[in-house]
Amino acid sequence: MYPFALSLFPLLLLLMFIFSFLSIPSISTNQHANNKNLPQPITNMESQELEILFKIMESMSSDQNWRISHPNPCKQSSSWLGIECKKSNIDNMFHVTRLDFGTNPNPTCKNTSTFPSQIFQLPNLESIFFIQCFTYIKTRMTFPKTRILSLSLQQLSLRSNPSLFGSIPPQISLLKSLQILTLSQNNLVGQIPLEIFTLSSLVHLDLSYNKFTSKIHDQIGNFKNLVGLDLSYNNFIGPIPNTIGQLGTLQKLDLSSNSFTGKIPESIENLHSLIFLALSNNKLSGNFPKGLIKLQSLQYFLMDDNPMFISLPVEFSQLKKLQELRLSTSGYSGKIPSSYSKLLNLSTLSLQNNRLTGEIPVEFSSFSHMYHLNLSRNFLDGVVPFNSSFLKRLGRNLDLSGNPGLCFNPPEANGVYVGVNICGRNKNSSIIMPLKKSEASYGVMKSFFLMFVLCTMALYYLLFFV
Repeated sequence: MYPFALSLFPLLLLLMFIFSFLSIPSISTNQHANNKNLPQPITNMESQELEILFKIMESMSSDQNWRISHPNPCKQSSSWLGIECKKSNIDNMFHVTRLDFGTNPNPTCKNTSTFPSQIFQLPNLESIFFIQCFTYIKTRMTFPKTRILSLSLQQLSLRSNPSLFGSIPPQISLLKSLQILTLSQNNLVGQIPLEIFTLSSLVHLDLSYNKFTSKIHDQIGNFKNLVGLDLSYNNFIGPIPNTIGQLGTLQKLDLSSNSFTGKIPESIENLHSLIFLALSNNKLSGNFPKGLIKLQSLQYFLMDDNPMFISLPVEFSQLKKLQELRLSTSGYSGKIPSSYSKLLNLSTLSLQNNRLTGEIPVEFSSFSHMYHLNLSRNFLDGVVPFNSSFLKRLGRNLDLSGNPGLCFNPPEANGVYVGVNICGRNKNSSIIMPLKKSEASYGVMKSFFLMFVLCTMALYYLLFFV
């Protein structure tokens, strides 16, 4: 019997191997079923949105492996900086609402980063910030060819991106909820697309420090809710549109450092909420609007470097809240209106490099909030009316140089230097400054030598001619 059993042993081993092989699928299936009962990583975002987010992060930043380090970026305990999420009441899922790149402590941008059009496919995105992100590789602001989902976007900020070039795409008009659009300090060119003027919800528009050209379209008056408008440091030309007066809620208007021509439009009198107005470094000329005095909220008026060539308008004296008035290098002539002394809140007055004549109004000595006064390089004359306490308060922030006709009375001149002569002295002399020791010694020796020569000549005359 034993030999027979031994002869069957290889057959039994073969049957056992076949049986174990055939049973493997059933064991694996059971294990997979059992794994469903084990704790799984909780995904509180839709898989499609999560994948879009990971692609954006991988294309923008190499700070870390985002898929591994933050597999669930909207989890409350996540340390993923630069992202904010909100839970939707509709699907009870978390959605990305804010992305912030480029500045610490947010994710930094790698050198190869380009503008990710996928951001407009995040359905609940409200705010986007790309600051100093596109600095090496040229890239354009683009929109996806498929359907745009970020219709809830309220703020789009692309700042300090020297490699961001091209024009503003007209598809930006699809972002109907947009309230803040900041495209400052980039290399954007061309015209402002007409489509942008359909964004009726816009509150703040900043296109400063780019290379935009052409005229400003009249449709700019469509921004009925605009509070801040900054188009400074571009190459805009032509007149300032009269429709600018339709922006009744505007508080800040900066059109400086362009090539605007013509007059300030009369309609500006309708900007009753205007606090800050900057028109410096343009080609504006002609008289100021008569309705300028209606800007009773105005605190800052900056209009240096324009070929005005008129008298200083007395209307400024009616702007009681004015704190800063800058009108330098613009060809203003005539006298400085004494009524400017009514501007009791004025802290800065810059009238340098003009053609102003006459005396400094004596009433200016009552400026209690003045801390910066520049009247240099004009044709002013007479006695400087400021007392020693006024001069001491302003110190180096007072500049009266380049006015040959101005002079100080000695008591007020002590211890100050503002480039003005002392009254009664040679016009070529300025305020007395102490001589250096070498200069003093040279003066004594020169006087002694002259006296010696005179005495010698007198003695010679007495000996030989008397």
